[in-house]
Amino acid sequence: MHHHGYLWLGEKRTFDRESVRRPAPQAPAAGCDAEVRERHREAVAAYPTSEVPPLQTSHWLLKPPALVRGTWAQPRDAGRWLGERLAEVAPRFAGEADRSAGRLAGLVDAAVERLARGGDVSLGHYLRGTLFHSVALVTCAPNRAAPELPCPTGGHGGGGDGAPPPRGPVS
Repeated sequence: MHHHGYLWLGEKRTFDRESVRRPAPQAPAAGCDAEVRERHREAVAAYPTSEVPPLQTSHWLLKPPALVRGTWAQPRDAGRWLGERLAEVAPRFAGEADRSAGRLAGLVDAAVERLARGGDVSLGHYLRGTLFHSVALVTCAPNRAAPELPCPTGGHGGGGDGAPPPRGPVS
């Protein structure tokens, strides 16, 4: 078992577009209205490469390996990365209570416990202005919520060394 880290920072309105956050359903039946067919086409085209966080945390494993920001064999190491990512943006959290160092430490501790039990962790925060910050740690090989999903990096655990800068719109 190992854990992959994912990070996204972007416009809240992009985050709100469900069509880029869920895998495409089965193709609509013949005779469905044009809007339904268009939404399906958009989901088929956009979802696999979209960097926007998926609605189901385990679905990060369906994304390209380039979106993995780090991989860790130990939950504590993944938690350290999570804490660093939160600390980087905490001064910009929209809610004052969310910025508390004690609260952030509690989030990290809870994440480490969840990862140790084979669970996933997904956190999101509104930042000042119109930005949304999302960070996720996904347990892999296997994922408890979706054991059928393959590891995006070929099943290799390891010692992640931190995170490169976020991709996509960053302000």
